Amino acid sequence: MLSHNYRMKLEEICGRIARGETVELSEIIWCEKLSKHNAHAAKILRQARRSVENPDMKEGDLDDFMNQLDLGGLGHERFGRRGFDSPDDLHDWFKRDEDGDEWRRRD
Repeated sequence: MLSHNYRMKLEEICGRIARGETVELSEIIWCEKLSKHNAHAAKILRQARRSVENPDMKEGDLDDFMNQLDLGGLGHERFGRRGFDSPDDLHDWFKRDEDGDEWRRRD
């Protein structure tokens, strides 16, 4: 569980990330370390990164809904792709065997 002060600091930094404002390297390092040890902090950081990754996201649209549920986005960093060109590509992505089941694990 995050303390009140940690959560407030994290939300302030992630707010700047989501708005595309300048964030100090030391703040990013702090957020990364915190997110590695706390699932809620990791969720807040992922949501901020999705927001900056998708500047066209509007409150109440499908992308915003998916972001609030902490679904989608940011997968391209690990697998080197954004989106799918065909249903076969989607099938192949879910069928990935080289990483075993580790890539499907939830925190």
